[in-house]
Amino acid sequence: MSNYLQFKRNIRQGFINFWRNGWVSLATVLVMFLTLFMLGSLFFLNVILTSVLGQFESKLDVSVDFKLDAPEEDVLALKASLESFGEVERVEYISRDEALALFKERYKDNALITQSLEEIGVNPLPASFNIKAKDPEQYGNISSFLKNDASFRIIDEIRENKPVIESLTKILNASRLFGLGITIVLASIAILVAFNTIRLAIYTSRDEISIMRLVGATNAYIRGPFLVEGIIHGVLATIAAMAVFWPLSIWLGPKAERFFGGPNLFNYYFSNFIFIFLLLLLSGVLLGVISSIIATRRYLKENK
Repeated sequence: MSNYLQFKRNIRQGFINFWRNGWVSLATVLVMFLTLFMLGSLFFLNVILTSVLGQFESKLDVSVDFKLDAPEEDVLALKASLESFGEVERVEYISRDEALALFKERYKDNALITQSLEEIGVNPLPASFNIKAKDPEQYGNISSFLKNDASFRIIDEIRENKPVIESLTKILNASRLFGLGITIVLASIAILVAFNTIRLAIYTSRDEISIMRLVGATNAYIRGPFLVEGIIHGVLATIAAMAVFWPLSIWLGPKAERFFGGPNLFNYYFSNFIFIFLLLLLSGVLLGVISSIIATRRYLKENK
């Protein structure tokens, strides 16, 4: 038999097996759909979490508050020293007067705070630096430089928010691992269900398989239609998952953008449609093929 005729026969018999199993095939597609939906959701979640982490990292800095009696010329000298430091991208200097003006602007509608400032009669706010590093990993070196510099005597407090970012990173990584764990569990269930579906198809075709073996058919020839059936499961599950993601991304896109400040999910889904489709299709087909290979190999081994 030519390769073309064998290919055509595998396709036709694969669809026959799929329809013959009816509700069992539908259940297999449903479980695979849930697996691919979870995989796609994990993909979108990773996009959002990566965006959130990037936004926090962009706000990462070292804040330095100076003592109230720190001479401004010493503060400016330290600023120049920091700007010559290789790891520093920029140093924003906020003088005491600027800090007071910003504070008043922020709390202009709070009569209690405004009245308290007037009663104090002096500026209680210190001058400060906001130091931005070229690399987030360098903030520790910058803090060490400040603590060891001779100008440290005029510094009141050094605040580094890197530990907050590190905690956030751990939470995000834990979320990714949790989602990956659920996906692996669902994938295992999908393979098990698909395995049983293929086994049922093999059992239904057992007489035909016996005849084919008697006339000398190879294992690859016998296995062909069942591989096609597994692929059908994966393709239909992929189409169903992509169909659900379309309206879901339209609904969640603006909400996620407002809440997390990241990309609009629908725009991301639309611009990466082909990549997402191929990712899910490859995963779905792989699940179907793996389950088919396991089922047919086990049956052919048991019935030599």
